[in-house]
Amino acid sequence: MRNEKLAKYSEEFFDYLYDVRGYSEHSVTTYEIALRQMMEVSHFYEEEGMSVLDITPFRFDIVKNNKKTIVKKLSAIRSFVKYLEDQCGISLKLIGDETIKVPQSLPRPIEEQYIEEVLENANIEEKLLISMLYGLGLRISELAQLKLDDIKGEWIQILGKGNKVRELPLLPELQHLIAHYLKEKIPKKYLFEKGNAPMNVAQLRYIITKLFKAAGIKATPHQLRHSFATHLLNNGARIADVSELLGHETMATTQVYTKLGSVKKMQEYMKAHPLASK
Repeated sequence: MRNEKLAKYSEEFFDYLYDVRGYSEHSVTTYEIALRQMMEVSHFYEEEGMSVLDITPFRFDIVKNNKKTIVKKLSAIRSFVKYLEDQCGISLKLIGDETIKVPQSLPRPIEEQYIEEVLENANIEEKLLISMLYGLGLRISELAQLKLDDIKGEWIQILGKGNKVRELPLLPELQHLIAHYLKEKIPKKYLFEKGNAPMNVAQLRYIITKLFKAAGIKATPHQLRHSFATHLLNNGARIADVSELLGHETMATTQVYTKLGSVKKMQEYMKAHPLASK
């Protein structure tokens, strides 16, 4: 397949992304830049009756780009090759598209002592808010839409991402806290309300960040979810159970917390071992 023909197919590919797949103009432009840059330097040839696209020269050209940019450009090229196979019936061997692993930033849990310190100085509403996020590992969006009807004795029903429902056990201490809160605040429909309306994500987040800031701690609601997972795993909980409690689709998502535990163990080892100080 000659370069000119490949270029023609690429134009059809851009139309396909826009008209059929519904990509935005910005996304299509991103694909277009990557493919045009690739076609300027890459090699196209026939080998043993098969069309070959060798993007090795292109990889050398973009080697100084940050890893996320490289990953996006390679993804655009792979999508184009798949389009040729699926939509045009053209089999194309791709060379030089080896995957680059993007480092995954580790979540930063809040130390248990700091959470306990903030809880000691919180009012009943603030205390329940922190306890629901940290005690159940909820997302702030899940907590904002939590209704009184979702609390069923020793269990609580959570509507998570993709409208997937999961049931979580309520710790006895959390049950008592909820009962005390309901008696004092008397919410009508949602667990957290302001006036006659449920408190939204922004309002709940503001309470959390302000509360921790008063204690000299920079923290977010999502860090409480991270803390829930990390502290459970550090204390021997099974990763499969933690994954289910968090509502993760796969355990691969949860495994980042095990890496965090390994980092902490290494840090403690480096501080404690006699040879580390030499």
